Amino acid sequence: MELKWTTVALNDIDDAGTYIAEENPRAATGMANRVIEATAYLTEHPTLGRQGRLRGTRELVVSGTPFLVIYRIRYNEVHLLRVLHHARRWP
Repeated sequence: MELKWTTVALNDIDDAGTYIAEENPRAATGMANRVIEATAYLTEHPTLGRQGRLRGTRELVVSGTPFLVIYRIRYNEVHLLRVLHHARRWP
């Protein structure tokens, strides 16, 4: 499977990294790397995440971070839709 990041998901991870970097740049880099590593598993195991709260989506809890990756599977692609902090209301 191919992994596709939406612009919104890329903005989410960038915004989170910028916010975290204000206090701890090293932690921001670690968080981004952890999210990227976790999503890479979806290319081989697309159903790794739980059934999503929105129809047709799945949710991957990124261990070691407070982040949740919202994605959907379309044909032979995994579309990463959002990267959200667990405290944010979703949906």
